[in-house]
Amino acid sequence: MRPGAEAHLELFAAGRVVIVPAGIGVLGARRRGGVDTGARCTTDVRTTEPTGVVELRPGARTTVGDLFAVWGRALGRDRLLGFRGPVRAWVGGRRWRGDPRAIPLRARSQVVVVTGPAVPVHATYAFPPGGVTHLRP
Repeated sequence: MRPGAEAHLELFAAGRVVIVPAGIGVLGARRRGGVDTGARCTTDVRTTEPTGVVELRPGARTTVGDLFAVWGRALGRDRLLGFRGPVRAWVGGRRWRGDPRAIPLRARSQVVVVTGPAVPVHATYAFPPGGVTHLRP
C-alpha cells in the first residue's frame, strides 16, 4: 500500500478501549513483534499492527462495514462486536448519524465507534510518517 492510504479506527465498548487486532484481511503473514509481515494475500482493507490503523487499497471504495465483514465481527446500529446497545460513531470529530457500517474509510480519516458510556472523541490521528509498509500486496 502506498503511504497515506490509511484510516484510523478507534473502538470503545462498555467504557473500555477495544483493540483492533493485526491480521484483519491478511492471509499467510508471519507475525514478528506483534506486526504482520510477508503476506501471501490481502484484501482491500487490512490491519498489520494492533494500533487501529487500517490500510486501504488505493482506488478501492471501502467502509467500516467492509472491515468488520472481513474481520468476521458484528457491527450495526445496536451492536458492536459482542456488545449490545446503541452504537454511536464520529468521523473526523463529527457525529455520524447513519448506520456505522456505511462510514467510508478514506485516506487519513479518523473514525470512532462507541457503545456504552461516553468517551473522549479524537478528531484526528497522528499517522506515522511514510505510512504503514510492512506488507507487500
